[in-house]
Amino acid sequence: MTVNGIGSIDPIQPGKKPGQSGQVRQSGETDSISLSPEAREQAELYQVKELIMAAPEVRADRIEEMKKKINDPSYINETILKATADEILDAWGI
Repeated sequence: MTVNGIGSIDPIQPGKKPGQSGQVRQSGETDSISLSPEAREQAELYQVKELIMAAPEVRADRIEEMKKKINDPSYINETILKATADEILDAWGI
């Protein structure tokens, strides 16, 4: 099989297309882009995801707060127990 040349492109200057001069035209207009609402939403979701991934998994301040509450005898009462039981049942879908 014989492969002939690919046309009139000069192999010494790859990327230069025939008929193009090497000069840049100035038009006076500036380039601009616009983002769709969907793209903006996706960018916001990406940023939120990155913040979540960067956050520490264990919140030591929250754990310490809960330890203090549990060790306080006046904290655990009938209302707290009922609310906790309700949340557990809701999480299980019961």
